[in-house]
Amino acid sequence: MNRNPIATLRTIALVEGVSFLLLLGVAMPLKYLAGIPLAVKTVGWAHGVLFVVFGLALLWTWIIARWPLGRVTLVFIGALLPFGPFLLDRRMRSYERDFLQRPNVAND
Repeated sequence: MNRNPIATLRTIALVEGVSFLLLLGVAMPLKYLAGIPLAVKTVGWAHGVLFVVFGLALLWTWIIARWPLGRVTLVFIGALLPFGPFLLDRRMRSYERDFLQRPNVAND
């Protein structure tokens, strides 16, 4: 079992961030400028699933890494903003380093 929930959360956040940008930058223009509503339906559905997975990963990280509520809130709000996951990734890497340096964490 992966004992590093932050690495998993970072990966999911970045994938979810890409899906959000695809929804806003590709699917929405295809719907409104080219009359292809299926683009939003398809990309929107995928983004929705990824956002739910992100939320579950954030909850898991909150529990396992014992993050404070303010940090969880910051990461959640970052996921709601275009480019938010990418802007927060550097901070997430530092959270991950701190987590891995804890004496009781197995690095497997």
